[in-house]
Amino acid sequence: MRSFSHWRQHPVSVLLTLGFLFIVIPLASRYGLGWSHPFGYLSDLAIGGLLLVLLYQRSGWLSVPVILLWCVFTLGTAELVTAVGRMPTATDLHYLTDTQFLRHSTQGSGLSHPFLALALTINVAIFLLLRWRPKIGSRRALAPAWLLLPLGLFATHALYQYRSPSEAEQWLQFNLPHRLLAEGLNAGQARVEDWLDDASPDSPPDIAGLERLDLDGSPLLSHPGSARNVLIITLEGIPGAYIEASRKAIHSSYRQAPMPRLSQWAERGMLTPDYVLHGHQTIRGLYAMLCGDYNKLDSGTPKGVELLNNPQRSQQCLPAQLREHGFSTHYLQGAGLRFMAKDQIMPRMGFDTTLGRDWFKNTPYLEFPWGMDDKAFFEGALGYVQQLRDKQQPWMLTLLTVGTHQPYSAPADYLERLPNAKQAAIAYLDDAVADFLVGLERQGVLKDTLIIVTSDESHGLENVRLASAWGFNLLLAPEQAELPPLKRGVYGHVDLTASVLDYFALPIPSNLSGRSLLRDYDRGREIISYTNGLLRQHDGKGTLTECDFQHICRRYASQGFIADSARYLGRLTGKPARLIDQRAALLDQSLRNGRGEQRYQFANSQQIALKPTAGDDWADNLVGAQYLELPKGSQTTVNLKVRAVRMDANGARLQLKTKEYDREVILPLPELPLLTLGQPIELSFTFNNLDTRKAFSFHLLGQGRGTIEITDFSVVSEAITDKLLSSKVGVVKPLNP
Repeated sequence: MRSFSHWRQHPVSVLLTLGFLFIVIPLASRYGLGWSHPFGYLSDLAIGGLLLVLLYQRSGWLSVPVILLWCVFTLGTAELVTAVGRMPTATDLHYLTDTQFLRHSTQGSGLSHPFLALALTINVAIFLLLRWRPKIGSRRALAPAWLLLPLGLFATHALYQYRSPSEAEQWLQFNLPHRLLAEGLNAGQARVEDWLDDASPDSPPDIAGLERLDLDGSPLLSHPGSARNVLIITLEGIPGAYIEASRKAIHSSYRQAPMPRLSQWAERGMLTPDYVLHGHQTIRGLYAMLCGDYNKLDSGTPKGVELLNNPQRSQQCLPAQLREHGFSTHYLQGAGLRFMAKDQIMPRMGFDTTLGRDWFKNTPYLEFPWGMDDKAFFEGALGYVQQLRDKQQPWMLTLLTVGTHQPYSAPADYLERLPNAKQAAIAYLDDAVADFLVGLERQGVLKDTLIIVTSDESHGLENVRLASAWGFNLLLAPEQAELPPLKRGVYGHVDLTASVLDYFALPIPSNLSGRSLLRDYDRGREIISYTNGLLRQHDGKGTLTECDFQHICRRYASQGFIADSARYLGRLTGKPARLIDQRAALLDQSLRNGRGEQRYQFANSQQIALKPTAGDDWADNLVGAQYLELPKGSQTTVNLKVRAVRMDANGARLQLKTKEYDREVILPLPELPLLTLGQPIELSFTFNNLDTRKAFSFHLLGQGRGTIEITDFSVVSEAITDKLLSSKVGVVKPLNP
């Protein structure tokens, strides 16, 4: 029998180990995860074979970092797809290397795929053991001719992608390195096409069909609605596929029934199955719902944040419009308000009262890092509704849950009877919102209140077409007998504001976008969405165009937007494909008014109680300056003023971090001094943006025993000179450090 040391010294053992790591584990995990697809297996073989040829017998300084990155990509893709139903994008790679974000997101339930993590760890350990064996003889890499095999697999994958494109989700067709490689190559091809295009400049694309306020349909009600109040219930991340009637309406192949009780309530109201969500992220969904405008169709500064600099446009949002007509307006969410600056954005939209986690006095049933669990949230909300009814004034209340946000919140008995924490959280929400609706009915709310149940975004579903853009809208009104059980036609969040105003026969500002759910239309409409890295546009004439991460646009015959399947019509390239991106870019500028300078104030002078230990970057952020876009060639100046209202003798330690796409970026930020009573912190610092920074966030954390007040946290970005650009360095100017 050969000794272990002899086996260690044999080159075939290294080859076998790399083969397991790059080929066997990816293929096996794809099968085990239910991601079987010919394109996916071909992608795994191509990338795995390429890495195997390139790294065999190479220096450890090259092979080990690549192998570790490969493991992060493999495990990170499986975790993100399981958590939110989408494959990582290039920007999401920052999530995979931000240890604090990963720790926060997996809190409570741990990794979703521990066996995959274990298999990768064992193989890496074996490779390291073999790689640093005693050197015997020369190490010869595989001949370059072996590269022809993986390159041939890449070519085969590309050919079949072109001739027989699949509508399957991206993670079924690509592994992450292949996806990033294809994205880069296609982006380069697009730049070459732009460079070679010597035609005259194109005229601005027409977006009138997307921006139009369309009230030409026939009203469903012959009279203004009789409800006195409006209640909008927003469920975190719930896709339309969870509602049984929605599944039946589009003949969906999704067969699970995760929300049976809400589905029963959907039978009692008017449900819109073909309901489009225009993007990811709560603040973007809330903006589209409540302000009658498309949210950003990319990862730029959310329009809700831009609304802080546009008081004229904010007066046209639904809460402001209803307040003008005598409603008291209220916003209540289960999470804290400072994240994404909802403590300022919601009042700017027109809410008289904006409340978050700190308002709730009832005891939660679960400890959840983001806020109140759903049952406790709705119990508190039911009491809030009763308070509003006691005041005898028409009211509008918008609710937002948080329990179905990763890492998901559910009690032990739900976790025991369901396969994973995500499904348990969904079932817990189903019971909580159904009990809430029962409670409203007992209070008599259904008799005098227009109730809309919807979601802010969709956390997606594996193997369900368009699931990331598939929402739902359930409308319960006193005139239910006059409304159809299913509302036909294509609608989306952009239509909600116009629909509510139309129900009450109130004037609708002309620069809002959308249609009314309370009208029937005899023609289609244009609508657009950006989810899961895909820009999708329906022309209202039976054609859906979908542009993917490779900048390739495919056309499908689809009468509506959300459909279980659609007939492939061919590709769009060149100018027609770029036109779709240009239309989205124009829609993104609706609040900018051509201004190059950006000015935001994120301080509100509210008193904030600190925690005694260092907080989490996300849930305990003291300011709401998140997901900003800082333009290329601009200089950003930040001014900060903090004072202690109450503080023990030890004072408080504050720390400021900056992140881009949720990953820390290194900027020369000043260190914040100890905050004590009578010794406030006041400083200013400046840095240059040589390239565009997207999804840029400030995270101000504090630890201590006391209460503070942030009187200034202003962020100003303005164009800088060529001289400053050529310096290529950031500048920090602390004041009174």
